[in-house]
Amino acid sequence: MNTSWTHTTVLLNEAVDALFNDPQAAPGAATDCYVDATFGRGGHSRLILSRLAPQGRLIAFDKDPDALTAAASLDDSRFSIRHQGFAQLGELPKASVIGVLLDLGISSPQIDNPLRGFSFRFEGPLDMRMDTTRGISVAQWLATAETEKIAEVIRDYGEERFAGAIAKAIVARRQERGAISTTTELAQLVADTVKTREPGQNPATRTFQAFRIFINAELEELQQALEASLEVLQPSGRLVVISFHSLEDRIVKQFIAKHSRDEYDRRAPFAAPKVMKLEAIARVKPSAAEVAANPRARSAIMRVAQRTAA
Repeated sequence: MNTSWTHTTVLLNEAVDALFNDPQAAPGAATDCYVDATFGRGGHSRLILSRLAPQGRLIAFDKDPDALTAAASLDDSRFSIRHQGFAQLGELPKASVIGVLLDLGISSPQIDNPLRGFSFRFEGPLDMRMDTTRGISVAQWLATAETEKIAEVIRDYGEERFAGAIAKAIVARRQERGAISTTTELAQLVADTVKTREPGQNPATRTFQAFRIFINAELEELQQALEASLEVLQPSGRLVVISFHSLEDRIVKQFIAKHSRDEYDRRAPFAAPKVMKLEAIARVKPSAAEVAANPRARSAIMRVAQRTAA
């Protein structure tokens, strides 16, 4: 792992302050357990540990083998990490956690390492898997996927209006010269197909986003993790989620809204309603100073909710 690929944690203090509920208070109870469901390079985890009681616990999750390598440098008996995605959050005991943090952003080392295949800025294998030890790469999927499926993925996960044309171009290229295998090949094909684009945005941005989300089942895993958080959080426990694009944020926003109101069954109007499970607390954007120092923070939105006693 190249240590020159650094990562700046977005909304670092804001997220941990929200997780601990009252940043001015003394460390939590000795048995308090927190979850950093996306360890990344450990920015949030390190700050959580600095505020954790001596007998508290922090459990981290991450699918990326490089993240586990980074976690090995954390010498703290209160800390443990699982080589799992946050969809496995529900494996923790019910009502065992006082705070869950989900930072949904891809880490800078993942983007900047050409071998991971996440970026159109570098020549590299068209991989994009968060967990390189399992599953198929984007290149492998594109080698056999049908035009309609490729278009559906680009449209649904990239919100790309030229999805159909890009999908046809990918399949035509595969039939003429073989499947696309590198990031630069895909980026050039998209650029040749998409003739107009928002100023300052690479034509391949939406397509790369779509393939990354699809190949890692990111939105499905997010839904699973959010539902699991309701089970593992204790009453008054905090859920903190940092999103970086509209698809993620929409899911989080709708999830919190759904569980922040009493639900009535229209088929049984006299039945007692299902009592709300969450209380929406805050919506936070990075400050102008943070965005100026770290442009990758500009699209971040943090939503905070608190588990009710229901």
